[in-house]
Amino acid sequence: MSTYTQLMYHIVFSTKHREPTLVQDQKKRLFAYIHQLLTNKNCHLHRINGVEDHIHILTHVHPTIAISSLVKDIKLASDDFIKRERLFPKFKGWQDGYGAFSESIKAKADQLYPKSGGAP
Repeated sequence: MSTYTQLMYHIVFSTKHREPTLVQDQKKRLFAYIHQLLTNKNCHLHRINGVEDHIHILTHVHPTIAISSLVKDIKLASDDFIKRERLFPKFKGWQDGYGAFSESIKAKADQLYPKSGGAP
């Protein structure tokens, strides 16, 4: 028997202490990095966007991946990328925790919160 799922999640997480460190001019690089990370994990990114103190990700999650593991991997890898590339000089890391909300696969992507922004 093959496996078929339609698991769509709206994931939200914040900068440490909700400090406004994600400046506009470098967010596209961060979003592209997260897009590639999700692609490598066989997840399909539908939208990504954010403001200075948090980001929103709308993605299909592969059935072999637990949402908690996915968010942990995104936060660890993006933290390393931000610091290595010096994208946001005042960035001190991601805040503990996250929000993850299931979304209807039938909902139109342009009706969900992350309406505009970076990749894809």
